[in-house]
Amino acid sequence: MTLLPPHEVLKVMTLTNVSVGYSGSVVVENASFQLSEGQIGCLLGPSGCGKSTLLRAIAGFEILMSGDIKMDGKVISTPSYGMNPEHRKIGMVFQDIALFPHLTIAQNIAFGLSAWPKESAEERVAYLLELVGLSGFQMRYPHSLSGGQQQRIALARAIAPKPKLLLMDEPFSGLDAKLREELVPDIRKILQHEKMSALLVTHDQMEAFSMADQVFVMDAGVIHQTGSPYQIYHEPETRFVASFIGHGDFLPATVCGANCVHSALGNIHGDLDHGFADDTKVDLLIRPDDILHDDDSEFVGVIVSKLFRGSHFLYRVKLSSGKVVYCFASSHHDHAVGQEIGLSVHLDHLVMFPRE
Repeated sequence: MTLLPPHEVLKVMTLTNVSVGYSGSVVVENASFQLSEGQIGCLLGPSGCGKSTLLRAIAGFEILMSGDIKMDGKVISTPSYGMNPEHRKIGMVFQDIALFPHLTIAQNIAFGLSAWPKESAEERVAYLLELVGLSGFQMRYPHSLSGGQQQRIALARAIAPKPKLLLMDEPFSGLDAKLREELVPDIRKILQHEKMSALLVTHDQMEAFSMADQVFVMDAGVIHQTGSPYQIYHEPETRFVASFIGHGDFLPATVCGANCVHSALGNIHGDLDHGFADDTKVDLLIRPDDILHDDDSEFVGVIVSKLFRGSHFLYRVKLSSGKVVYCFASSHHDHAVGQEIGLSVHLDHLVMFPRE
């Protein structure tokens, strides 16, 4: 038996220059990324960007136009070859959950365990019910469960045969916001407990950030950036990623040093070397958490709109230059539209792009 070096992590899935399309039209172009053992990835992007098409290609439901897909180093898809979906050791959780209404919960979970010895299958079902917090639900039917409970059973059914990879296509979109907020971290914990690699498709950024170790941001069939949720938010590599992730504004600015730019917010120093030459005209990304309400600041702006978010207000504030930016304020600082408030700039990362 060949042992991997301690530092080497097994790559469960590798996509290399994968393109997928229909009737000759390319939907996904040159997609490349890897998922390591036990890692949770997320294809994140707006509706229609090709993320579900790419997921279907990984599952074996779509033929590749170019590139290849490997599982554990073995090729499972090329333009001329596609391993049958049932042989790929891949589990799936769909948007519509699709539990079998005529089967009990235990029968639903055991659906993919027909080749297992009866006793082993029963033990696996009991173990998974306990893992998802639904022990004692064996004899109930899907219609008697809440939406969140049904989603947990769908997950248990998908991971019951111990697939090498779990694919999840917008699995939480039918749930209300509060339930989704509770369920997403729970399911992440379950997958981590099982040490199972997974790939999630979603358009919801908070869902992606709560669930994934690695995020693959897509638009118009192209993966723009791969990175941790922190990197995607704070260090966007393209203008699309910068504008799609979170709230933000682009302010015209001029480079005034290796770690400095001048804008309507004054001279700003950050800890990222932006790589632009002095006097270059750029667009500087400003996030809501970069500007905070500060009653003691002499730098002011006028509130033009406000959103109450419970724990805080999200103000839109017009600067003296006429530019409008976001501003965070504690929920106790309730100011009226048209009121002038003090602003404090806390911009740690200088994220900028050539001036458009």
